[in-house]
Amino acid sequence: MAELTPTFNIDPKFPPIGSMESVRALYISYFAIGHSGVRHHILQLLDSTEFNAVVIDVKGDHGWVSYPTQVLTAKEIGADRPSIKNFDEIMAQLKRRKIYTIARIVTFKDDPFSRSYPEYAVKIKGSTELWQDREGLGWSDPFSIPVWDYNVELAVEAAQKGFDEIQFDYVRFPTLSQVGEPQFSQEAIKEARISAITGFLSMARGQLKPFGVKLAADTFGYTCWRKDDTLIGQDIERLGQYVDVLCPMLYPSTFGNGIPGYKNAVAYPYEVVYQSAQKAVERINRLGLGCTVRPWIQDFQDYRFDNRVYGKTEIQAQIKGCFDSGSTGFMVWNPHVEYTAGAYAPMLKYG
Repeated sequence: MAELTPTFNIDPKFPPIGSMESVRALYISYFAIGHSGVRHHILQLLDSTEFNAVVIDVKGDHGWVSYPTQVLTAKEIGADRPSIKNFDEIMAQLKRRKIYTIARIVTFKDDPFSRSYPEYAVKIKGSTELWQDREGLGWSDPFSIPVWDYNVELAVEAAQKGFDEIQFDYVRFPTLSQVGEPQFSQEAIKEARISAITGFLSMARGQLKPFGVKLAADTFGYTCWRKDDTLIGQDIERLGQYVDVLCPMLYPSTFGNGIPGYKNAVAYPYEVVYQSAQKAVERINRLGLGCTVRPWIQDFQDYRFDNRVYGKTEIQAQIKGCFDSGSTGFMVWNPHVEYTAGAYAPMLKYG
């Protein structure tokens, strides 16, 4: 099938779109939240642009907790490695600005926990050795209740610290890596995978209910298109029954096989985001449970197709794709927390 012509032309003035209530969030990594210069830059962005929310690593990709935690398991396994010690002061600054705060908790990808509790870790198939992903990091077993307990404890603590939303990332099963196939404590057939992920989210929802926070889960972009669990336990209709916000990661660079009509996904940021998010919105809305869709979008250089720089034009196209799809906002990912100057609407344009 021939590729289609892009359907979106950028408005050079880029007026902000969407309602004031829409969440427009930027990501702050475990390392960035601990850096005073980066924090200052983030506050400047929040004061001068359309950004009105932040996603902060509470437990980051390496399994370390970003602020001093009272969760005993985190202390026991060496995950209590705060990158910022005066976190409550930072939270107070955000609250004064009426910034919506989202706690990102990397869930089953957890090197400190898997090494400290190998009985609850993912193993290499046919071996007792710990399985590792392509970054050399261990994962905890999504079937194991002690794993659920630990992550929910961290989520409850984050809610007590004042976060408005808890967002579980890597809330899925791992797949093949350079060390081989992962093995779990139970046979990981489709229904078992889905039940493990939704079971964890159901438990988290119950424990978090007294705090009045929203619950969110990140999913791969292709979950918007596929009707199976993509072999990782992520079926969006099933997930939508347990979360308030579904957060598909719609970075065009991750759509290695493209989408129908747009094989070279990175060249079509609007189409990839709009069509993927629209499918998710339609599927979630059929549930009638009040779950909404808020995608992640890309503010980083392509790494899959042609290494093109994603700049103002591509970022604005993705933002428009989010709102045109019926999503309730967007979140921007840059692993280095270096956001593209001029790509986001000035706050003053809201009047």
